[in-house]
Amino acid sequence: MVDSGQQSYGRHRVLMVSDFFYPNFGGVENHIYYLSQCLLQRGHKVVVATHAYGRRSGVRYMTNGLKVYYIPRLPFIQQNVLPTLSGSLPIIRTILVREGITLVHGHQAFSTLCHESLLHARTMGLRVVFTDHSLYGFADLGSIHMNKVLQFTLADVHQAICVSHTSKENTVLRSGLNPEKVFVIPNAVDTAMFRPDPEACPSIKDQVIIVVISRLVYRKGADLLVEVIPEVCRLFPKVRFIVGGDGPKRVRLEEMREKHGLQDRVEMLGSVPHAEVRSVLVRGHIFLNSSLTEAFCIAILEAASCGLLTVSTRVGGVPEVLPDDMIVLAPPVPAEMVVAIGQAIKLLPQVDPFSMHNRMKNLYSWMDVAKRTEVVYDQALRSEDDDLLLRLGRYYACGPWAGKLFCLVAVVNYIVWCFLEWQQPAKEMEITPDLPPPQAFVDKLD
Repeated sequence: MVDSGQQSYGRHRVLMVSDFFYPNFGGVENHIYYLSQCLLQRGHKVVVATHAYGRRSGVRYMTNGLKVYYIPRLPFIQQNVLPTLSGSLPIIRTILVREGITLVHGHQAFSTLCHESLLHARTMGLRVVFTDHSLYGFADLGSIHMNKVLQFTLADVHQAICVSHTSKENTVLRSGLNPEKVFVIPNAVDTAMFRPDPEACPSIKDQVIIVVISRLVYRKGADLLVEVIPEVCRLFPKVRFIVGGDGPKRVRLEEMREKHGLQDRVEMLGSVPHAEVRSVLVRGHIFLNSSLTEAFCIAILEAASCGLLTVSTRVGGVPEVLPDDMIVLAPPVPAEMVVAIGQAIKLLPQVDPFSMHNRMKNLYSWMDVAKRTEVVYDQALRSEDDDLLLRLGRYYACGPWAGKLFCLVAVVNYIVWCFLEWQQPAKEMEITPDLPPPQAFVDKLD
């Protein structure tokens, strides 16, 4: 439902949904924020929905009038809200109707709020797009469960986006989604924010600084760092490490530093706010990424934009991120990583930080990501309308037992939606007035 007061925006009126958004920091959070800002600048209406973070609940406004709904549901585990299936339908329906949303864009496979919102949007007849930001396995219990949930959600999406070709292959295999429905749109980096500063780091003749900024968890290869750092310090006396990040594996790194007496060569910073990441990166010459699985590593882009040579594990979509002369890759094996760091140290005299920064400007742009995402939105809006029976047919094909369960969930959700429509018809709900597009603010100042 869109009234005459809601015509100030362009073609798309988008609700971005995920459990992962600011004030939490990470790749998904940055992706949603920067994509939303660029879509706003291109004349679209964008609203974000996420769960409450502590006392941050209700409606907040960010740069350029980006409206964020912090839904009053607290995280249950790993920043995810407790699954309620149709329990979130009343508030999601209210947001969709009042904001005049025409397309819902969900982010991240293990976001409960994302899966529920996409289900509600399809029940209401809206177009939906899903972006997968991570890679998952097929053998462990957690992955098997998540893959079945993903199959349920993607059985009824109009289009999907993955951040790398490796991620696309992984998503298609896990969900059974038609590959023709999946677009590959990589992440980007704000090169204006991440600029080189050669004066902030010492000369490579005196010291070589290796920077690590990551969550210190198993998936990010923290255990690999425990074995690599002492060996690198033994082989290369001029090398120092700066480790930024926090997590359950930090204790192991602290113990390693104490055991090998590396307090003066390994600096532990703890958690680093995103606004301060650049000030840490420019202190180094080499950026070390030790992830054991990665769909697309934004941290590598940020480091390269600051002029650092990257050493990374050859996993997931990482080989697709940078040209060969900007990164040294190695298998996630301690001995191989040590050799790769040695190769990177030899290459440092050839590295020009400002040349690398300028290349990153041309390679990655959030505005380019927004333009390519618009194409996906256009494709989704051109999709044919499906009634409940067609949707149930797709759910039923998901498996002999799971298919019946998925159909039951969809039917119950549809019945709840019908009850809400009877209780408070959408046409009687108050429509939220739109803020002027960002350019209107600039024109008013001029």
